[in-house]
Amino acid sequence: MCGIVGVAGGVGERLGSALKKCLERLEYRGYDSAGVAVTGAGGIIVRKGRGKIHEVEARFNFTALDGLSGIGHTRWATHGKPSDENAHPHVDCTGEVAVAHNGIIANYRELKEQLTARGHRFISDTDTEVIAHLFEDYVKAGLPALVALRETIRRLKGSYAIALLYSREPDRVFFARNVSPLVVGVGEGFNFLASDIPAFLGYTNRVITLHDGEYGYITPSSVYVEKNGEPVNVEGRVRVVNWSPEAASREGYPHFMLKEIHEQPKALRETWAGLDMGYVSKLSRIIAEARRVFITASGTSYHAGLVLDHLLAGLAGLDTHVFNSSEYRKYLRLVREGDLLVAVSQSGETIDTLMAARVFRERGARVLAVSNVVDSTIPRESDYQLYTSAGPEISVAATKTFTAQLMILTALAANAALYNGGIGKETYSLIMSELEQAPDLVNATMINVEARVRHIAGKVKVKASAYYLSRGIGLPIAMEGALKMKEVAYVHAEAYPAGESKHGPIALVDQGFPVIFTVTDDDYLDPLEGNAMEMAARGAYTIGILPSKHYARLGKVFTEVIQTPDASPYLLTIIQSIPLQLLAYYTAVLRGYDPDKPRNLAKTVTVE
Repeated sequence: MCGIVGVAGGVGERLGSALKKCLERLEYRGYDSAGVAVTGAGGIIVRKGRGKIHEVEARFNFTALDGLSGIGHTRWATHGKPSDENAHPHVDCTGEVAVAHNGIIANYRELKEQLTARGHRFISDTDTEVIAHLFEDYVKAGLPALVALRETIRRLKGSYAIALLYSREPDRVFFARNVSPLVVGVGEGFNFLASDIPAFLGYTNRVITLHDGEYGYITPSSVYVEKNGEPVNVEGRVRVVNWSPEAASREGYPHFMLKEIHEQPKALRETWAGLDMGYVSKLSRIIAEARRVFITASGTSYHAGLVLDHLLAGLAGLDTHVFNSSEYRKYLRLVREGDLLVAVSQSGETIDTLMAARVFRERGARVLAVSNVVDSTIPRESDYQLYTSAGPEISVAATKTFTAQLMILTALAANAALYNGGIGKETYSLIMSELEQAPDLVNATMINVEARVRHIAGKVKVKASAYYLSRGIGLPIAMEGALKMKEVAYVHAEAYPAGESKHGPIALVDQGFPVIFTVTDDDYLDPLEGNAMEMAARGAYTIGILPSKHYARLGKVFTEVIQTPDASPYLLTIIQSIPLQLLAYYTAVLRGYDPDKPRNLAKTVTVE
């Protein structure tokens, strides 16, 4: 949630212009308000307001601002409604301090009462403003700025990534991190702070990931980090990321979501090439020998976790439990030494998944993290790590990271099933061969179905609700399709096991009601055909997504058919995700919505 950027030094353009470019690359993290602050000879200048970045810039012309250092923020509201007053950065009573913050200060009410009693004036309804006033108190008491920051964060409870300007040290941007992500971009004659790497990729690709409890400052020529009052040497943590600036731009596509859908063949190819099969084999043995396997994730990653659950139970015969990360407390009494938790998170920073991983480790379980961001918090705090290589994903709606997760998790499950005898070498070879072919099959799917899907979206766009039905391993893919439709097109879409449709949901079906079926498992062909006929008998507008081999049998059962290449169910999870993503995208666009910036949502959820 929320995007933060900070820069110290000259980057060849006005600081206001650089901040705007960086914030635009972070707008997927929040876009209900935005603002910047810069320091210079005249002190701190703040320009902020409600609205998207380009709207705030049109009102205040903040790109014209320049100075020695600056910070910026794009907001996803948690405390206080979207408004000019609640937009970041926030200042203290003197105007000498400006703060941008991502996270939640859990004890802000108590702190605000104490500060108000001492005469501080609060302008906003946010929790962030207490940070500026606390810092003000400590520097007024004579503490050096870095010590004042240390004492400030000692008073804070909750999660935070903080970027802070202090007018008396105008060439520095102070920072602190706890739970909420924050990275440093290392340049020549300048340094950056940001919530995510794409923010500063146009300026540098040298990155330091900050750890929980660390704080410090950047200047044009240095990065200084402390933890608990002791300096931290971060030189060895500098790494070069191989994402190009172009990878984080639209490159001619109308939206990031469409670009990232079309990038899936490349993302899958690079994910496959990056897999160390020896390491995968080692992890599969750990999984197969675990007393019990737990799987946790949120949102789209949760649907990938459901596929892993299906494969580990169905192929390897393992005792698995999959759950939404926010519900981890339900399982705490079950966790023992010898258990394994698979924690799936695209960003590696999802707060609920991080909390689950931490608590499970405390109780003796080992943790395997699956993420798209190297050295992010969840992998760093886990015992084992597996990374997808999907590149930066800017659109709020996850697409390429989801199919890359499916590739890795399917390979992991196949190896575990081979190890414990759940499948033989022939089935194993089939699965792994298909995964290797996935980039080409996904590309062929895209070419063959896109026009057809857009035609169907033209009919779905006028509908208020839809059902997504499937059976077996296709069910998580149906759930993901429904989530995408809700996220970006604002169509009320619900996914059900097709067999459950008779137990209540079918009561809502009438003439023209959209019902989308994903057909993956041959074993479920007969009951799925029956379910489709039940829907058709009630006038439903039925859409079947099925491999070509089933068209002769099912082609006339559905109102519309989207044919995909033939493959086993293990690969169809990836292939059949493509038309569902495209359907959500084109429905959103035809309804007049921006699929990259769905209302009320942000990319990385870093607050509980």
